[in-house]
Amino acid sequence: MTSKLYLGTNLKMYKTNRDTAEYISLLSALTGDLDPDRLQLFVIPSFPAIADASRLADHRRIQIGAQNMHWAEAGPFTGEVSPLMLRELSVDIVELGHSERRHVFGETEEMIRLKTDSALRHGFTVLLCVGETAGEKEAGRMDEVLRGQLAAALDGLSPECADRLWIAYEPVWAIGAHGQQAEPGYAGCRFREIRGALLRLWGRRGEEVPLLFGGSVNAENAESYLQLSEVNGLFIGRSAWDAFRFSELIHSLAER
Repeated sequence: MTSKLYLGTNLKMYKTNRDTAEYISLLSALTGDLDPDRLQLFVIPSFPAIADASRLADHRRIQIGAQNMHWAEAGPFTGEVSPLMLRELSVDIVELGHSERRHVFGETEEMIRLKTDSALRHGFTVLLCVGETAGEKEAGRMDEVLRGQLAAALDGLSPECADRLWIAYEPVWAIGAHGQQAEPGYAGCRFREIRGALLRLWGRRGEEVPLLFGGSVNAENAESYLQLSEVNGLFIGRSAWDAFRFSELIHSLAER
């Protein structure tokens, strides 16, 4: 299992290009003292902000991601963004399978599989999001859902993909301003299920995939999630959208 700590955020649709540029510049200055061999930071801005964010970031210290991607290199797909477009902007990470893409925009498991395969083939690191809804949790189907999402997204991929795959476990019912907090014990069970699924799929290479937790993470609960044995990092929401506050959290976790 990797010893590096992974900390990052998805800015969703909350910062303009100017806001994002200011955020990246400030976060870069505030975290420049940290060792990039031990800590991997990442920021995933909106599509219009990627070019400036990528230009301003030292990609060894702060990797830049895209919030989605179409699987085709080109085509009559109005409103979509291709892997070639993202590669031209020096994007490092492509986030796929976020719950809002699944449950608000109707992306299917097959679409996520096609995107995952394409992103890996084009040299990106894939941040694959998985997680159960409140209804699935109440029905006791949490682990079944996680296994199904992983199996569908990674179908046909070889163990060699392990070095360019990150998994973010985000229980859907714990995301957002009004999300409930997933107790560390509950999250730990889900992470063991995810790791087990990767091991069954890819053998020992499954140990190399970093696992991140995202579900209403904040300064008060971040440490409790990082104490879980299978957790390699945190995928943080609104608690990371202020560069000063995020820097304080990063430093507190990096120095633990």
